[in-house]
Amino acid sequence: MTVATQPKTQATFRALKCKECGAEYEAQAIHVCELCFGPLEVAYDYSAIRQRVSREKIQAGPHSIWRYREFLPVTSEQPIDVGTGVTPLVQANRLARRLGLHRLYIKNDAVNMPTLSFKDRVVSVALTRARELGFSTVSCASTGNLANSTAAIAAHAGLDCCVFIPADLEAGKVMGTLIYSPTVMAVQGNYDQVNRLCSEVANTHGWGFVNINLRPYYSEGSKTLGYEVAEQLGWQLPDHIVAPLASGSLFTKIYKGFREFVEVGLVEDRAVRFSGAQAEGCSPIAQAFQEGRDFIAPVKPNTIAKSIAIGNPADGVYALDIARKTQGHIEAVTDAEIVDGIKLLAETEGIFTETAGGTTIAVLKKLVEAGKIHPDETTVVYITGNGLKTQEAVQGYVGEPLTIEPKLDSFERALERSRTLERLEWQQVLV
Repeated sequence: MTVATQPKTQATFRALKCKECGAEYEAQAIHVCELCFGPLEVAYDYSAIRQRVSREKIQAGPHSIWRYREFLPVTSEQPIDVGTGVTPLVQANRLARRLGLHRLYIKNDAVNMPTLSFKDRVVSVALTRARELGFSTVSCASTGNLANSTAAIAAHAGLDCCVFIPADLEAGKVMGTLIYSPTVMAVQGNYDQVNRLCSEVANTHGWGFVNINLRPYYSEGSKTLGYEVAEQLGWQLPDHIVAPLASGSLFTKIYKGFREFVEVGLVEDRAVRFSGAQAEGCSPIAQAFQEGRDFIAPVKPNTIAKSIAIGNPADGVYALDIARKTQGHIEAVTDAEIVDGIKLLAETEGIFTETAGGTTIAVLKKLVEAGKIHPDETTVVYITGNGLKTQEAVQGYVGEPLTIEPKLDSFERALERSRTLERLEWQQVLV
């Protein structure tokens, strides 16, 4: 399959740079330094960006992540734009009152386009760059959301697609990938085993794996979650953010996004505290944080929060560093607390999040109760996926519908039973 040549514009990125030793490489499909095996990251010409961007130009741009194109590692004048990004920043007043906070916001990527998770951001960037580099087949190793996004956006772009997932994923996420007709490989193993297999396939078949050989470009898409929050807060940075931790990449890129806006003069500098959330059943970064370690000890995942169940997180040490140097925190919560977090967000703000979001809300609650978030801080919580994808997690914890006959007296009896149960539940809470 041949790929049509796309019109190009002058690039604002200049190279790939090793995060460890600083060695630079041409911006091709590579992700590991040949000298020290450190991860590669996109390096930009910020003086050029400063001359090309302004608040007004961004606001006049597309209603998608591509309003920030000068900060993204693509050259095409026609990036793959499926309306990804510019998701709501919800002022969460009812949840704030429940927790005792004054200025709480939810960045709601549970309604992102096209597949209801933040992964649509990273895939839009990765597949645009894959097309620029001449790939006709794209792939990924995924815990679910990334497979959904890669399959959907590849279908839109006319790229062949083969994705790899653990065989025990939630049914909603499997169906949410199959509907786009990619080739789906369900691997009998956990995510880390899937990822190792994909590294071999990438080397053997020469495909564009968004989170392997295209990872430096892919990860840059997460920066847009930082840009949007700053713009939606009136071109200001928050005081504190709370985000889920899987590989650690999202966490580090939100930080990079804030710093880039400061670098080019779009926002004033201020100290932003970064706090991260993990599930106890897969919490290698939280364990390192609590134990004061500067290294990550891999773990075997065992949690309902499958979308963040990465036992050997590639960017874990960088997430640790950011949390510590910003005076943030990294906490872990139980599966039961995750379910409670999902329910708490739903019943206060009408947002149904998946298990990663439940983890983040539960950690937010834990941090507030421990006095680690001040009531007057402007706090932003990142919700990265939709609860419709992980309904199994809350099945049996949200009650059942009241079955009635099509008669008024049947309705009245059921309503009274319901109110009686509510009163008993409140009495138990008060006790």
